[in-house]
Amino acid sequence: MVLGRSTGLLAGAMAVACLLLLGPSAPSGALYGRTLPAEAVRDIVPNRVMTWNICNPCEENNVGRAAEIARYAPQVIGLQEACVRDVERIRDYLEQLYGLVYHVEYGSVLRNWGRCGGWPWSPGGFGQALLSAAPMTDRVLVEYPDGGSEDRGYLAVTTSVAGRPARVFNTHLAQRQQAPVRAGQVRVLAAEVARHDRAVVLGDFNAVPYSPELAPMWALSSGAAPGCRPGSAGPDGSDSTGEDICEPTTDWQSTFDYVFLRGLTPLRHHVRPSPYSDHHPLYADVTTPADRSTARE
Repeated sequence: MVLGRSTGLLAGAMAVACLLLLGPSAPSGALYGRTLPAEAVRDIVPNRVMTWNICNPCEENNVGRAAEIARYAPQVIGLQEACVRDVERIRDYLEQLYGLVYHVEYGSVLRNWGRCGGWPWSPGGFGQALLSAAPMTDRVLVEYPDGGSEDRGYLAVTTSVAGRPARVFNTHLAQRQQAPVRAGQVRVLAAEVARHDRAVVLGDFNAVPYSPELAPMWALSSGAAPGCRPGSAGPDGSDSTGEDICEPTTDWQSTFDYVFLRGLTPLRHHVRPSPYSDHHPLYADVTTPADRSTARE
């Protein structure tokens, strides 16, 4: 009887420990039973690419993050400031709750127990991640020689975009006060992007469009918002008519997040504020220059 009681107490303690480890990111049974939100896209949208820095606040609910992605259902998603465990959960929820199935590649540049959990001797991976409806090949992770205040880098893969193979990059540059560091990082990134005729570069660049350090990116690619580039937008993000052509991508009204395109043409782009991060999801529908067919809204 003593043994049976001890076993029961141990099982109960393990169950409580599991709940504490899973935390608020684990969906309840009621959530699994809900119908899909009306705004959720039921199928992945071909040729739609998206970038989103998902951290800060970093402890947000991954069910909410998955719902935000499902609302737009891009073919390719670049996430920054992403813990591997969070991305695993987001990916699972996208499939289980919305029927959206993605391949994943990770570009962790830090092992950080404080940010990403795990154990002191086995901390979670922190950095970039790419989700793609099509398989990804030729994964490369590059850490910049100078990361600034913390390690930074880019993740690159080859996958299908607009019906043809394209090189997709996902990066997060040094913090906003570290322009000289970002300039060196952009030189490294741009040199690699220039090797490819078709490329999509996603990321949080921590710099507004007219920042000098972004010049190499503008020289070899176009943005998803064609009018939002140096020379066409003033420091306030508007053109001579006052029209806002550089939509802010952060809660502090700065444009820091980009979809750069090389050998691809933007059809339309959208920036959508989100309660789950201080950065807004930015997505763009793209096509090849020879194919101007209309993409889905």
